[in-house]
Amino acid sequence: QVQLVESGGGSVQPGGSLRLSCVVSGGTFSSYGMSWYRQAPGKERELVSALPSGGNPYYAGSVKGRFTISRDNDKNTVYLQMNDLKPVDTGVYYCKAARIQLQYWGQGIQVTVSP
Repeated sequence: QVQLVESGGGSVQPGGSLRLSCVVSGGTFSSYGMSWYRQAPGKERELVSALPSGGNPYYAGSVKGRFTISRDNDKNTVYLQMNDLKPVDTGVYYCKAARIQLQYWGQGIQVTVSP
């Protein structure tokens, strides 16, 4: 059973920073493509950033230059460093692990950016 657990969310003022972590258990972490999604109130879930296994990172245009995705295969963990946060970054952030046709999601973690 593959499980993903996110941590590191919270409330921050505009311009602040947060680092999200997602620990994966029960699978071969290094074989998964990892990604972060977010869902703002009343909106659909959107892809924020992705890091394929052994590939190059992808960033949505709205976060490019502010967010950085990374992974530590020894710790079975993917990170999302979020800098210069804006109110539009508010939402529930989800971690996803994917390999071939398999997908696993975390439970989500709240990020709130407000003055």
